[in-house]
Amino acid sequence: MIHRVYSDLPSFKPLVFHGGLNVLLAEKSPGASDRLTRNRAGKSSFVELLHFLLGGNANPESLFRTEALEGFRFGMEFDLAGQRVGVERNGKAPAKLTIHAKDTTAWPVSPSGARQPTISNTDWRIVLGERIFGLSAKEQGDEEAWTPKFRSLFAYFVRRQAANAFTTPEKQSDMQQLGDQQIALMYLLGLDWSIARDWHKVRERERMLRELAKAAGAGAFGAVIGTVAELRTQLTVAEASTGQLRERLQNFRVLPEYEALESEASKITKELGDLANANTLDKRFIIELEEALKGESPPPVSDLNNLYAEVGVTFPEAIVRRFDEVRAFHASVVQNRKDYLGGEKISAQQRIAERDQQKSHLDLRRAEIMGMLQTHGALQHFSKLQGELNRKEAEVEALRQKFAAAEQLEGTKTELEIERNQLLLRLRQDFREQKQLLDDAIIAFEEISSQLYESAGSLRVVDTSNGPTFEFNIQGSRSKGIKNMQIFCFDMMLMRLCAKRGIGPGFLVHDSHLFDGVDGRQVAKALEVGAKTAEKLGFQYIVTMNSDDAFKETSENFDLKPYILPTRLTDATEDGGLFGIRFG
Repeated sequence: MIHRVYSDLPSFKPLVFHGGLNVLLAEKSPGASDRLTRNRAGKSSFVELLHFLLGGNANPESLFRTEALEGFRFGMEFDLAGQRVGVERNGKAPAKLTIHAKDTTAWPVSPSGARQPTISNTDWRIVLGERIFGLSAKEQGDEEAWTPKFRSLFAYFVRRQAANAFTTPEKQSDMQQLGDQQIALMYLLGLDWSIARDWHKVRERERMLRELAKAAGAGAFGAVIGTVAELRTQLTVAEASTGQLRERLQNFRVLPEYEALESEASKITKELGDLANANTLDKRFIIELEEALKGESPPPVSDLNNLYAEVGVTFPEAIVRRFDEVRAFHASVVQNRKDYLGGEKISAQQRIAERDQQKSHLDLRRAEIMGMLQTHGALQHFSKLQGELNRKEAEVEALRQKFAAAEQLEGTKTELEIERNQLLLRLRQDFREQKQLLDDAIIAFEEISSQLYESAGSLRVVDTSNGPTFEFNIQGSRSKGIKNMQIFCFDMMLMRLCAKRGIGPGFLVHDSHLFDGVDGRQVAKALEVGAKTAEKLGFQYIVTMNSDDAFKETSENFDLKPYILPTRLTDATEDGGLFGIRFG
């Protein structure tokens, strides 16, 4: 239990507690202005102070690192594993806490220093975890390991409004992850918490799997990852095509003079064409010459005699001789023409023969060049092929990565489904083996809720494929007030189970926010149930409340006044709050 809370801040109101129910009242002044009520009277600050002294973080936004408070020391005396221990801390040096204890030899980490023994906040958590909840010091020391941690467990016994801890029973913070919640509650209920840890590992692997798929879709592996079957086909075709191109490059022989030979072959082709055209012209010319030779002959003399006879002219003998001379001359001219045409024909035939010979030589040279061009390639062509091969190889590698990713996605997904089923079987087996513990929890919740309502509420611990879930039912649970009473019943159930198992801090603290929206009769009944349960089980129940809520309704069989602490807070004056000063 907590014995007292104090500070060297002169205006701080020290609080002294006793066993059982303790009610810290804040009197609400009817005439208080908005300015005065903005900082409240310090009820929630008391809860923050407990967390500050019991291993809570003290980041720059912490209440105890404000300019008004950071220079002062705050402390608490409480029972820790049967020994009364004092702890002090201030906001200027929050990493170290001063410890007052007679015997720390059994602690997993002992404070250091003779006059004022101190301990780091990290080691203080390990001590508290081991002494209060029986947690392994080694497992607590590994911050990355998903094991039960003191801060996660302790937050169920001192819920913080700043963490939105009054929304649902199974969560002590709206930022609490499902894995941490399941591990903490299974540990507190006495179940095998390692099942919840393994479920968290499965969820983490599934998250990584989703990130991998998202990365693939965003372009890390090219296009969106397809199925294994689709990618196997694409990869096979791409590898075959790349292999063919690679073999072609391996057999490729580079010819340095490729371009010069290619140019020569083109020139020879043009020359062959020109020679063929010239031969065609000469062959046509020969045909024309042969036609001309056929028509080169003088007209017969009889034709001339008949012509002269028809006109009645008699040629004298001299003229006849002269005609013979003309005919001889004419025959000579015709012969000369035949000789000339024959010579032209021979010249054309010779030119054709020479061209055919030249064509033969050129054709042989072109065949030689073309043979070389067919068996060799240009360096430029080789470079292009090499670039194409590089591109194809890059595509194949991208496909391989996508194929591997797809195999991992599909294979791991299957593995995770199997692991989920195996974990579900483990959970069900654990539920069977720990049936008595579950029965105790269910009965405790039912008995506590039945004292508040005519119809008892119920607790269900459900084995699902995503781990254990906790379901609560109290008639009318949709209202805010009844939701808060679910939290009250759940917390009282935890105190009952922990008392039976001999673990826990030995105290339960409820901030006034727990009673927001709760019917006055249920508030009075809850305080009565809390007082009786604390007395019966031997734990301390501390409640901070506004005075108007505390006495909104009364119970015939229960008087709240003996449980109210003598120190009262108020928002009516500047020094009426817990710290005795206004700030912020």
